[in-house]
Amino acid sequence: MSKKLNPESLMMSYGYKPELSEGAIKCPIFQTSTFVFKTAEEGKAFFEVAYGKREKGVNEELGLIYSRLNNPDLEILENRLCLWDEAEDCAVFESGMSAISTVLLEFLKPGDTILYALPLYGGTDHFIHHFLPSIGVKVHGFKAGMSKNEILAKLEKEQVDLRSLKMIYLETPANPTNDLIDISLLREFANDIKQEEDILIAVDNTYMGPLWQHPLKHGADFVIYSATKYIGGHSDVIAGAVLCSRELMSRVKTLRTFLGNMAGPWTGWLLMRSLETLKVRMEQQQSNAVKVSEHLAKHPKIKSISYLGLLEEKDPSYPIFKKQCKGTGAMISFNVKGGEKEAFKVLNALKLIKLAVSLGSTESLAQHPKTMTHAGVEEASMEEMGIFDSLIRLSVGVENYEDIIWDLDQALEQI
Repeated sequence: MSKKLNPESLMMSYGYKPELSEGAIKCPIFQTSTFVFKTAEEGKAFFEVAYGKREKGVNEELGLIYSRLNNPDLEILENRLCLWDEAEDCAVFESGMSAISTVLLEFLKPGDTILYALPLYGGTDHFIHHFLPSIGVKVHGFKAGMSKNEILAKLEKEQVDLRSLKMIYLETPANPTNDLIDISLLREFANDIKQEEDILIAVDNTYMGPLWQHPLKHGADFVIYSATKYIGGHSDVIAGAVLCSRELMSRVKTLRTFLGNMAGPWTGWLLMRSLETLKVRMEQQQSNAVKVSEHLAKHPKIKSISYLGLLEEKDPSYPIFKKQCKGTGAMISFNVKGGEKEAFKVLNALKLIKLAVSLGSTESLAQHPKTMTHAGVEEASMEEMGIFDSLIRLSVGVENYEDIIWDLDQALEQI
């Protein structure tokens, strides 16, 4: 075939050979713990590659050994996920947090410094603030909108030894505020101050999913997903994914092997199913979010709203959006007039939209970040991050947009 097919066209077949599975049009669930070798020599060869004792030969594939190391459902899924971000390799985990923690544990050691953007998802924030310092990793934050000079001045004021800076970690758009951070600016910053080795940049791309933003093209070393969200998209699977170069991935997968936190065959199969409809789901969610946000922006009970589709050219984030994003996504955050009491009244009155954490699923979800997803974030940092008592986060689903708007209107009337 001479034509280069688009990812959405390849999601049904890429990396799978029906003739190896009795002609089944869909990849079966390989529910097995171990795989049979044809010969002892073959087993030896497979283990040599798996444990890094030698490089794979030309056209040699890593043979199936044991489902903690590899499994057809997992391998085909990882191959397909690479297509969207045009990554060299992918590793899938049993949760988003296991993907995040594995990367941080592999590339940070005692004495190293990580620079992270504010705000972050509450679980990530907790891991960085509470676990990493316990193993001797120093942590320093910066806010969206800061220039290279402002970040450098902050680090100098905090007496950070720049030689210890090994990683920059960020979410863009940030959860739950939709703040945008310029990935290429951070790449320039990292290159300006690097010493003997590159400073790695990891981007949690969960909010935009594989469709609307591709961080590797803007200087990131790692793209990380909670695959539970848009990739899974049906609120029925927990998973995470990391994409990066083959060189970096060899370290990620090696640690994954020994931590044992790779995804199992059922998770792999469910995510392969979901990838087939990823584009149509995300396009419908975005289309709905545009209409919902435009309506909410004019609602008298709403004090402020944050949605990428509402950015104006005069907004400082607009140039970042135009350079970095391929869409506006489906995540909306808004502050109601009042505080926690008023926000809870709205959430409790919802009928179609479900009151639940998570995002990116076919159903619309709403939650209260300050007391739910970000409850573990230090109280003093909340206001600085823009996480107020009045803030509601809305993940727009695939329902009829008029029904979503009706539900929000009737709930807001409770204030």
